[in-house]
Amino acid sequence: MLDDKKQEMIFNKISLSFLTTPFLLGLITVETILEGLKEMGQASEELFRGDRLPILNFPLAQQEKT
Repeated sequence: MLDDKKQEMIFNKISLSFLTTPFLLGLITVETILEGLKEMGQASEELFRGDRLPILNFPLAQQEKT
């Protein structure tokens, strides 16, 4: 009976050690994706900021009638 508990503990330790690496890689991947999305959002905000757009001169409605 004691032998079974020892084997179970060894199996648990081995399983945990094998599952740690994929878990950490998953965390790093998610963090990288989120950082990339954040940078894309900031870049698109800079692209569409109003001070960089050209000023369009529209004729006034009153000037068109006369």
